[in-house]
Amino acid sequence: MDEQEYSLEWLTFAEMDLGSAEHLLTYFPLPLEIICFHCQQSVEKCLKGILVLQKTIPPKTHNLEELYILCEPFVSNIENIKIKCNILNKYSVMPRYPREIMITEMDVREALACAKDVLNFLKPLFPVKQ
Repeated sequence: MDEQEYSLEWLTFAEMDLGSAEHLLTYFPLPLEIICFHCQQSVEKCLKGILVLQKTIPPKTHNLEELYILCEPFVSNIENIKIKCNILNKYSVMPRYPREIMITEMDVREALACAKDVLNFLKPLFPVKQ
């Protein structure tokens, strides 16, 4: 499998995480923590797909700031998504454990908007899906 195919697998997983986050909006009560976690995961996988596309093995990290820095040389105008990555970064680990982070519905709306914006910004850099 070449880098293009492998990067598209990362993108597919990123899109599935975002789709899962959106689907969870239909639940009552809203699983706030899980939605935010999926938003973070979506962006993490998209950034890792960009690295794969550039023949760079993505590190085993959930840290979006670290992944963002690794992607900087490959993505022009990447600063457009820096704040969004920073916002989502806090949702990588803490939401998976009780009492680690307090999340509101406003946080969920912000996380979904950030994840969508990042994917919309990065998706054109991937090869066209066959």
